[in-house]
Formats: sequence, C-alpha cells, structure tokens
Amino acid sequence: MLDEDATQQPPKALAPTAFADGSEAQDVPFGAIQQSVGIRDWLLGEGARLQNASDLLSGLAQRLIDVGVPVDRASTAIDTLHSEYSGVGRVWSREAGTTVRLFPHGEASDAAYRESPFHAVHQSGEWLILDLAETDDGLFSIIPELKAEGYTAYVVVPVFFTNGTHNGLTLATRAKDGFADEDIAILRFIMPALAAVMEMRIVNKQLDQVLRIYVGDEPHRAILSGDIRRGQVKRIRSAILFADMRDYTRLSADLTPEEAVELLNHFFDCLVPAIEREGGEVLKYLGDGLLAIFREPGDDLGGAAKGALTAAQGALEALAEANALDRFGGKPVAAGIALHHGEAAYGNVGSGTRLDFTVIGRDVNLASRLSRLNRTLGEPLLMSKPFVDFLWGDPESLGEHGLDGFSEPMEVYRPGRKRPAKASLGQGADRGSPPGMVIAAALAQDAD
Repeated sequence: MLDEDATQQPPKALAPTAFADGSEAQDVPFGAIQQSVGIRDWLLGEGARLQNASDLLSGLAQRLIDVGVPVDRASTAIDTLHSEYSGVGRVWSREAGTTVRLFPHGEASDAAYRESPFHAVHQSGEWLILDLAETDDGLFSIIPELKAEGYTAYVVVPVFFTNGTHNGLTLATRAKDGFADEDIAILRFIMPALAAVMEMRIVNKQLDQVLRIYVGDEPHRAILSGDIRRGQVKRIRSAILFADMRDYTRLSADLTPEEAVELLNHFFDCLVPAIEREGGEVLKYLGDGLLAIFREPGDDLGGAAKGALTAAQGALEALAEANALDRFGGKPVAAGIALHHGEAAYGNVGSGTRLDFTVIGRDVNLASRLSRLNRTLGEPLLMSKPFVDFLWGDPESLGEHGLDGFSEPMEVYRPGRKRPAKASLGQGADRGSPPGMVIAAALAQDAD
C-alpha cells in the first residue's frame, strides 16, 4: 500500500503510536474515564485474540458508540508483507458492516496512496480533523463521497508501528455538530492500545504468511507449532510429483535475469494452480523445477495418486495452452513430470541456527531419479510401478529402467490413451477413477 519513498523516509522524530506516557488521559472527561479504560482493556484482551480482524474494527466502533462517540464509519489501512499485495484496507459502516480491500503491488496502489489523506498524515505526523462542510471537495478524492453519504466530520489518524511501517485509522460521523472535543480526547486515549493490538495482530499474520509463502502450507504450520529442532522428522504417505522445464539452459541463455525470472514465473503459473486444485502442496521450487506432494488420507484407496495424475495432466494442458497463446515469447516451453508413491519425511536439515525445512527420504530420491528419464524416453509424464498400483485404468508400460543410485530397475509407465466416459460412471471415468470415487465426486458437485 505504501510507496517506497514513504517507507524509506519516515517523518522525523515520530515515536510509535503504541508508546504512551499518560498525557493522553488528561483531556478525557472524568465521567468517561472508566468506560474509556474499558475499551482499552477490551482491545488488549479480547480484541487482540479475535480470529477475524474485521471483528476488531466493528467491535471498536460499537464500543465507541456505547460511550457516546458518534461513529458512523471507520476504516483502517495496514501495511503488510505479502507476495501479491502491499496493504489491506477495511471499512466499517453502520449500514454495510465491514468490507475488505487488498492493495496489489504496483504503481496504481502507490499513486492512490500518494493522493490519499493517509499520505498527508504520515508526512505531518499529526491527526487530521476535518469539518466536511468547510472542506474543499478537491482536497482528497474521498471527500465528495463522504459528503454525498451525509457525513459531517472526518478524522484521519496516522498509526506508526514499532517496525517503522506507516498505517492509519479513519473515523467519520453524521452527527450534526461532528465530533466533540471530548470525543477526540477519548480517541486519543485509546489509540496507543489500538496501535499495539493492530501491530501484534499484523506481525503474527505476516509471520504466518511469509512462512507459508516460502515453505508451504503444512510445513509452515509445523514450524509455528514448534518443530524447529534439527533432526525432527515427520513421516507421511503421499504421491510425489517432480516437474522441471525442458532445455531451460538453452531457453534462458540469451535472457536477462529479469526475463529469466519472468519465464520461470509463467512456467510455474501453468503447473502450480493445477497442483493446488487437486489438493497438492508445492514444497520446493528447485531452480527450473518443483517438488510437490499429495497426501494419502490413510485409506490407501488411490485418492492421492489420482489427484497427482489429474494435476500433472492439467499442468501439461495449461502449458500447451500457454504455448499456443505465445506466452513464452516465441520459445515453446516443455515440461517433464514424474510421479511416484511412497513415504516422504519432513525434516529439519542444516547446521547451527540455519536450518531448512525440507522433504527427504528414499521415495523422494526415487521420484527425483525417475524425472531424469523424461528426457531419455522422450515422455512428458512418467509414473513408477508403486504409483500405478494405486490407479484404476490401463497405463502403458515402458519397460524396466535403471535409476541412478538404486540397485534394482523400476518398471516405468506413461498414461494410457483416454477412453470414452461411461454414462453410468459420470465424469472422470475416462481417467481411470474407481467407480466409488467418481460417484462421490459427482455427489459433492451436486451438494455445492
């Protein structure tokens, strides 16, 4: 949400909003002290633990109303650490409740911020309190909207976190006389507690998001639950998928680093959605490839293998479509995908305080070696014998092949040709699904 200039050049000598010295209580009316302390205690207690951040904003607004502060609209703008967006905004009103807006990275969000009242208060470090009847419509783009909706006063509060990020709170009222001095005094009294809670919540959220982005969904949960000691291992039964780009070295030889990254991102955009759609988890990006797993639910009925095969076929179809649309700049891109079924182990590997939470084990190594046969056999999709044992259908055997590092050869398969679906089995029968699984899937779709 915030442009780089604003984050690199914070207003001088501004302490974090959460810092308080007691002076903020001086102007609170004597009769409102107890209720104001109650709001502060709610923020630091229940408010800090609320599961949904939107409930914090609506809960605060309602408690301010209860003590006589005439809040009809409230909003927050929070700087965040996310791969797709730079900030999140929430707006509460008496009529519509709370809505959420995400601000994607890029010039459009930066430009909107520079023209907003948040930018103005971040530069001044002071609260902005506007009598809307006396405010020019051109001051900020939101002013005409507020006037049209009947608001009479608007307060914009800069909120500075201890990590230096700039955030904000706004409040608006339709009260005839706007916000009274006593209302502003109550708001100033609770702001340090509100800022502390906002930062506490966003730091926890950012930790969760960053770990999930970089290590995957299940590993990030394991790390946050305390699995951070070297040597800790958790075994799981799963289908294992290795995929990589064919001829990446040749394709990227004449590209700038930025262009090479764009090539890889377009490639992964073809693979990852198909994997996640079938319940797979991308655990590692390996240069021009990736490693994903599909957890076996425990009954070994083939659900993980079926999902992995469907994901692999979907990824290849998406890649073919991307090539047809020339999304790789005139350079056709191909992939090699290998599928295996076995036991994978999450483990903390490394030295000292620098560890990597990775997936290891014999079956992971076997899947990796199998992927090397894609080029040798000229096949985009290969499956091991343990993998096809979980499938219904007629995969085509390509014979036994030696795998580097393994003493025994492995029989390797490619998918058989699809057969027309049988009406009695519904969609998915041509993919070799067990009848019970197909019927269950159809019922699930009807339930949706």
